[in-house]
Order: sequence, then structure tokens, then C-alpha cells
Amino acid sequence: MTLAPEPGSIDAVVFDLGNVVVHWDPVPAFADLGSPAEIEEFFAEVDFTALNHARDAGAPWAEAAADVTARFPHRAGWVEAYVDNFPRTLTGLVPGTSDVVREVKATGIRVLGLTNWSAETFHHAPAAAPVLAELEGILVSGEVGVAKPDPAIFDELVRRFGLVPERTAFTDDSPANVAAARASGLHGLLFTDAATLRRDLRAVGVPVAAS
Repeated sequence: MTLAPEPGSIDAVVFDLGNVVVHWDPVPAFADLGSPAEIEEFFAEVDFTALNHARDAGAPWAEAAADVTARFPHRAGWVEAYVDNFPRTLTGLVPGTSDVVREVKATGIRVLGLTNWSAETFHHAPAAAPVLAELEGILVSGEVGVAKPDPAIFDELVRRFGLVPERTAFTDDSPANVAAARASGLHGLLFTDAATLRRDLRAVGVPVAAS
């Protein structure tokens, strides 16, 4: 039988950022180049998910632009447009998460960030999500050259911030990332909304309000 953690057993809570703290949607960055259907065709054609993940893991956007232009000449300029228009992709705060961040911080528990994000575009994040300034620190995948769910990034998180995995809660909207965090010894909490996060934090001993 697995016993629930006692109150006070968690001394750090780590938040993913994209679609946990701030909404991210790549489509608006391409709005000047095509219709929604054409943008979806572009995503499928170039495998945008893989292309973007490689940037999250430290590869340069210029390399992606050159590769896409060489393989798909009719898409010349599309990758550059994404980088130039990146602020459009940050479409607003996820309701309630900033309040959870501040409430956890007020308990004296450490509050940190761990995000898959290109080092070249991360400078746009603080303006879109002012609560990030209240975090003790943020580990940005593109700055260290490894991205979730690679277990190496959780090792780096623990090392950099001096965390004790079994005393650390981590929330992310990706099931794969949550599973990787659990495999690394952290309390992985799948994010769906702020109310559910509050419930899950309380279940691991973080004294936040139920709603």
C-alpha cells in the first residue's frame, strides 16, 4: 500500500510553463501566410512538432529555416515568420495557475519552472506571464540542450537547484513528461486545469486551498 505524503513533505513545486502557466498556440504566428487549413498542411508537411522539439532541445532556428527552405521551397519564409511573430503564439494566461504559483510561494515552499522552450524565443515569456518573475528560477531546455521527456533534464533540474526528488512536485500538461518526472523520482502531476492542480497538490501535502 502506498501512503500519501504527509503535509510538509514537499519542499519544492516545479511548474511547466507552456499551457500550464501561459497558453501557447503556434497557429497565430502564421496567420499572415495562409488560412488555418494551409497552416495545418504546413505543420504536417514539415513535421512541425518534431522541428519545434529540436529547437526546444537547443538546435538553432536558422538551421530549421534553411532545412525547410531546401526541402520545401514553397515554404520559404515560414519558419522565419514563426520566430518573428512568436509573441502572437502566447495567447494569454492559463486561468488560475498564477494564483496557485503565488499561493504555493506564500507557504514558504520553493517554486520553480522547467520548460521546453527555445533559448531564442524565451525572452518573450516574462511579458506574457508576469508571474514568472516570482519564481525562484527557471530551467529552459533550449539553454541546456536537452528537452523533456529526456531524463537528463530532470537530473539537471535536481542538480541545479539542489532538489530532493521525493520532496519535489512537478506539474506538466504532457503525460510523457509527467511519466518521465515520476521515473526520475519526482511527484509528477498531470496538469489539466488549476482546480485539478490544487487537488493534486493537496494530495501530496502542499497546503493550498481546495479552490
